[in-house]
Amino acid sequence: MRFKFVRTLLVLALLGNIIVWYRIWRLFATQNTLRLLTPNIVTPDPPQKFHRRLARLVTVVIREFETFENDVTSTVESILNFFPTIPILIISNELPYPPLELDFANESMQNVKLINLQPEFNKSYDERNPLFYVRTKFVLFLPDSSRLSTKQIIQETVSQATKLGIVSVPVGSVTLNCINIDLKVKEWSVKFSYTTGNECDGVNGKHATMLETKLLKKLTDPFLLPFTDALYIQTTALGAKIHMLSNYHFNEGKSLYKNQQSQWKVQQLYQNRERSMFEKLGIKKVIRTSNSIEWYGCSRESIRCFGSVINGVPSYLYQNRYTPPCCLSGLRKVAHHVFDKLEEVGIRFWLESGSLLGAMRNGDILPWDHEVQIGVNRDDLERSPWLIKAMNKPIIDNHGFVWEKATEGEFFKVQYSKINHLTVNILPFYVKNGSMVKDAWFLNNKDFPEQFLHPMSSIEFAGRQVPCPNNIRDFLELKYFRGVIENPEIPGKISF
Repeated sequence: MRFKFVRTLLVLALLGNIIVWYRIWRLFATQNTLRLLTPNIVTPDPPQKFHRRLARLVTVVIREFETFENDVTSTVESILNFFPTIPILIISNELPYPPLELDFANESMQNVKLINLQPEFNKSYDERNPLFYVRTKFVLFLPDSSRLSTKQIIQETVSQATKLGIVSVPVGSVTLNCINIDLKVKEWSVKFSYTTGNECDGVNGKHATMLETKLLKKLTDPFLLPFTDALYIQTTALGAKIHMLSNYHFNEGKSLYKNQQSQWKVQQLYQNRERSMFEKLGIKKVIRTSNSIEWYGCSRESIRCFGSVINGVPSYLYQNRYTPPCCLSGLRKVAHHVFDKLEEVGIRFWLESGSLLGAMRNGDILPWDHEVQIGVNRDDLERSPWLIKAMNKPIIDNHGFVWEKATEGEFFKVQYSKINHLTVNILPFYVKNGSMVKDAWFLNNKDFPEQFLHPMSSIEFAGRQVPCPNNIRDFLELKYFRGVIENPEIPGKISF
């Protein structure tokens, strides 16, 4: 009986607690609702405080302008009219001449600095380094001849950059184009193409760009010209995206380069800067948005992109890169020429070693290979007038290719030109005791059973069908090691 009474008391106490907690919850809920319905009263910062706060967040940089004609002075004045204390950097590759019409001694210009990147005896490295002067979280790159449209635009841009990362804002009524940048560092190439949406690798059209200073400091050459082109290639290498802001815009300044002479001069400067940019960034093949291809590496009239090859390992492999595409293109031309000349006179030849491995793997030269190797039957050499002449001294044929006997051993070389030594090696073999053997040379190339050439087969290589040994897998594994087709070794056992 007593047990039932105690249990009843416990149940009543529990119910009482529940009722009390429910009433407390209702009371707080009512107060919170009233608070939400009551409008917040925010006291805006005074203008001076707002300017100081923004100055601690953003540095404005004017990087790309022409010394012979620009609107830098008015652009700077436009910024200072809204934000008198914001830091502004004007960066030039050389001291502007004629001088900019800015009085840097004036107190109102105390936060404006002109930085000449050119070495000067009276300037330290830090004094010439723009990053030395950037103390803010964000950097706003503003193109020449721009104007602030409202006080809020920089504040809004900061807000978006905080959320999105790199942001671009149009200048004037221009419509920005979103660019996809397919950057292949190992292959020394970049491809540009138009894409849709607001998240891009790059942006085309006059615009301002804001990004965090810590990202800018990660770039290999953050102030390289042409500026936005170089900036977006470098940010693409870091995997960063650009977000186009179409709801904001800066105003356009005065019109520049109205006459044909100025336009021609600007165009020439851009082309020279672009070529220099590709050279500095190690880009040798550029595919434009029109799908046209431009080469910025070696040509037939220049030396090849790499020097002498030591121990079979070309220098570019130590840079964790493959064969430059201009060199691969040149090698294909030399190979096609040699194939044609050997076929014309009936010389039996076949793909050898690394070239055959490349054909087996991807129908082309191996991405890291620096030469093409073909085997020939030594008894056929006298059929070629060029090989006969090359036995005594180097000879240039009617198409400008150089044929010569190698100094390293009993084989021949055909080079792209007298100055460009992209090479196809012609390796003579002869039959001995059922094997195809060679006289001593320094190239690492093994003898092999004659049966691999009876009959010969063919394979796709560099855009055409080329003779090759039969039973290619066994042939290559004899030359190298088992599984070489699936797991080839890069020379020097360099890993990527």
